[in-house]
Amino acid sequence: MSTDFDVYKDWLGIPEGPRPPDHYALLRVVQFEDETDRIRGNYKKLNAHVRKYATGQYSIRSQELLNELAKAMLCLTDLERKREYDLGMGREFGEELPGGRKLMETLLVEQKHISLPQLKEAKEYADKAGLDLRDAVVQLKMVEPAIAAQALAAERGLSYVDLADMLPDDDVLDQVQKPIVKQHSILPLFIDDDVLLVASVDLIEPNVEEELRLIFGTKVRTVLAAPQAINQGIAKYYAPGVRNEAVAKAKGGKASAKAPAKGSAKPARPTRASSAEEKKQNKSIGIILICWSIIGTYLLDNFVVTPGAFFDFYTFLMALVIIPSVSLFAYFNYLK
Repeated sequence: MSTDFDVYKDWLGIPEGPRPPDHYALLRVVQFEDETDRIRGNYKKLNAHVRKYATGQYSIRSQELLNELAKAMLCLTDLERKREYDLGMGREFGEELPGGRKLMETLLVEQKHISLPQLKEAKEYADKAGLDLRDAVVQLKMVEPAIAAQALAAERGLSYVDLADMLPDDDVLDQVQKPIVKQHSILPLFIDDDVLLVASVDLIEPNVEEELRLIFGTKVRTVLAAPQAINQGIAKYYAPGVRNEAVAKAKGGKASAKAPAKGSAKPARPTRASSAEEKKQNKSIGIILICWSIIGTYLLDNFVVTPGAFFDFYTFLMALVIIPSVSLFAYFNYLK
């Protein structure tokens, strides 16, 4: 990251040394830490701290660092990617992967999110409704969607991502058309170490993974997120006017052009990312203006022009002039 000062030292308190620091140093955990809860907990704390610098002159630098933290966390909480990363750092393993995997139901019971009787009830409900266990425990309001998604990620040996904590790469989003992300409930995030990270409610289907691999020319790796978070992310990042889908359409879903450079993570374009929210706000302002033109016309006539007269010629004349004028102004400036 190109900065005028050492953000790793000044913001995160990391002593002088290799820059950028390795994932463990960046997340302030001991080297080769295997406890995903500790890794994720440190990431949450650092993420909240760096967000303090997210405004003003440091907005771009802070977003770059936030994405660095996210990439480090996603790597170290994915058993397969973590093993590869650790081997690259010189760690030696036995035959077993570090950290044994457990079933989602076992994790939920062990962590006291549900009891054994609740687990039995959820299984019966899942069988009757044709659901998987994750959706069953959520629909029965036994656990929050995020907790269920984290437990499923642990069972799969994948990373869990809170989409509110990070900002996907615009260049990556532009290359995948909206119908694809909606149909398969996926959200492309960014490329890290020649691996495209894609948020999904479960493992991405092989045909979708192959299509993404052809688009970006890189390996694809799933990170799990709660279904509601995926839907909210699609609505936010693929809102009308936000995406430049001309890139994806030109490729027709089968281009071989390379994706953004390795490790790149550009902050979202502020004007496009905020357009949906601005439209909503402008619509509210326009409606308020029209309402006040009606109220203002009545107050002006009743208390200034012709006090005491409920409705007369002047009331009609003012209503004929003021209300349409304000309505047209509101329409062309806020509602259109």
